[in-house]
Amino acid sequence: MRSLLLVVGAIVLLTSMGGAMAAASGELKDIDVDQSNEARQRGAEIVMSTCMLCHSLKYVKFMDLSDIGMDKEQILDMLDDQKIEDRMMSLTPIEVREESYGKLPPDLSLMAIARKKGPDYIYTLLTDYYYREDGETDNHLFPGIKMPDALAYADAETDADLADVEAQASDVVSFLVWTADPNADERKRLGVYVIIYLIILTVLLYLVKKRVWRQVH
Repeated sequence: MRSLLLVVGAIVLLTSMGGAMAAASGELKDIDVDQSNEARQRGAEIVMSTCMLCHSLKYVKFMDLSDIGMDKEQILDMLDDQKIEDRMMSLTPIEVREESYGKLPPDLSLMAIARKKGPDYIYTLLTDYYYREDGETDNHLFPGIKMPDALAYADAETDADLADVEAQASDVVSFLVWTADPNADERKRLGVYVIIYLIILTVLLYLVKKRVWRQVH
């Protein structure tokens, strides 16, 4: 059922974001996604403290964060009025978010698979802000974007500041890649056992074949 919801959600998200994403321009930055639970945990903390002011992750529950190594106490420490069994929904009222941005900010659950090279897109978007001559922030990848510079990339003044923001953006990507496909790690582990099983089965069948045909001849 969860897999079906993810597929349906991805289709809906692609449809709803088609027009907005078409406005994006510029080159994507390549990112090697850190799939460690440490990176995912850091990303979860950033998403919950920053991104969830406007965005929700409706296909993920707070209790699901235990799958990336967080214990119950860690999760509870990050919650406000939510319960651990709740879905990761923004606490900002819908009407406030719609009034601020002209429409409801997209759900982030499936953002990493909502378009081709999703991880590169998210990372580039977060690290492509700059100040225009009028003092307002804009984004090279998505000119005219209404989303604020959440990680304050445009305010970074030193190489160390830039590296820190880029590291945060990378962690956000790691977390959103996980939310888009929480069962990926389990499938990969299972895939190893399946391959080993098929190799052993193939060898056994080959030996049986040789034994049978030896008797025929």
